[in-house]
Amino acid sequence: MKQMIKKILSREMINALQVKRQNVDLKVTAIARRSRWLASLYYFFFSAQFRREMHAVLNGRFRYHEAQRVLKPSSFMLRRNTHRLEKGLCMQPKRDIFAQGYIYDTVFSFDTCVSANILTSEEYAWSHDVLAEYFSVVTNTEVVNRAKDLFDKVLERATYATATGMKKPFRQKELEPTKISFNALKSLCENRHSVRWFKPIPVPRSLIDEAINVASTAPSACNRQPFEFFVFDTPEKAQKIGSIPMGTAGFSQNFQCVIVVVGDLSAYPYEKDRHIIYIDSALATMQMLLAFETRGLGSCVINWPDIERHEIQMADELQLQSYQRPMMLISIGYPDEDGMIPFSAKKGASDIARRL
Repeated sequence: MKQMIKKILSREMINALQVKRQNVDLKVTAIARRSRWLASLYYFFFSAQFRREMHAVLNGRFRYHEAQRVLKPSSFMLRRNTHRLEKGLCMQPKRDIFAQGYIYDTVFSFDTCVSANILTSEEYAWSHDVLAEYFSVVTNTEVVNRAKDLFDKVLERATYATATGMKKPFRQKELEPTKISFNALKSLCENRHSVRWFKPIPVPRSLIDEAINVASTAPSACNRQPFEFFVFDTPEKAQKIGSIPMGTAGFSQNFQCVIVVVGDLSAYPYEKDRHIIYIDSALATMQMLLAFETRGLGSCVINWPDIERHEIQMADELQLQSYQRPMMLISIGYPDEDGMIPFSAKKGASDIARRL
């Protein structure tokens, strides 16, 4: 339809129609903003901008609950509840009885994941050690005993290899002090810029994996880690994927490697958590960018606009489910020394810190 209109109408007429449409939209917006009910009507009748997100959230909620079945399990609930148990084990003072409302569901999820063999060795060891610690310190109740009986049965048939070292809460003093000075960290952060021009040199997969491993240590709400990194490390594929979002015209043709950060809404049973995929993926991505910088690799975070045709194209390329959302793209490569870099003045503490 848009192509037909462009052929029939002149550029001036199209611009005039766009201005009129914007003026009408602003008048409707001025009314719709006055209440949540009117805002809902506005987005139902006048704008489809949030429909893909709403559809994704609903599908994510459905998938989360579906994952509790043996046929289609995932580890999101187990990861969340294991982390909840850890927080209970870390409380000062520690309560004799806690987690009564979810301990059996946690062990049941552990059983489901173990039976389906979907846990990584790290996930299994972490869940196993935290559950074992919980049962060793909590006061026995009918609920606890029932969960403990199921836990023992799971261990009898579990085939996961025993991990080295205990993966359960530990004391702060057991951590080794970092050897990185504030000035070294400051220098690393200030030296990292958005690089758009790269040498035609492949990015070693070992360095990509190193950076992703660093990214995975970032904080994550209830340790769900609801994201994946889709890596395209051949120039042909990187340039194709890198040309999908807006804003890369004119420099995507020199991409050597592109990572698409994808959030997974099936990690959450409620709408209130729908923004966590953006927060957690951003925390992890920043650590990954700094890791690349230490290896002499430049990077550029590419904004992902929520535009329907781009969403469809990316979903097709990555074979995404309806509850998976692209967060951002990152181009990585060895910087071209003669390539230009925007200065991008940053705000300081006096500009963005508010002390109330």
